Amino acid sequence: MQTQALTISPKYQVVIPQEVREKFGLLPGQLVRWIIHDGMLVLVPVLSIDDLRGYLKDHDIRLIRDKEKFEA
Repeated sequence: MQTQALTISPKYQVVIPQEVREKFGLLPGQLVRWIIHDGMLVLVPVLSIDDLRGYLKDHDIRLIRDKEKFEA
């Protein structure tokens, strides 16, 4: 996927290209949050609780939990 330029409309709106919408499963009316990271504007989809179910399924987070337990 290559980067593309977007035009900001007079109402400060942009159109997200179809390729990007499909890759990230974005839908009309879906909420996104914006953050500024290292001088970049980043859009992050807001996921529902159902969407998050199993999100960390393949990640081993035991070390993170153990570290937090011992720092408390």
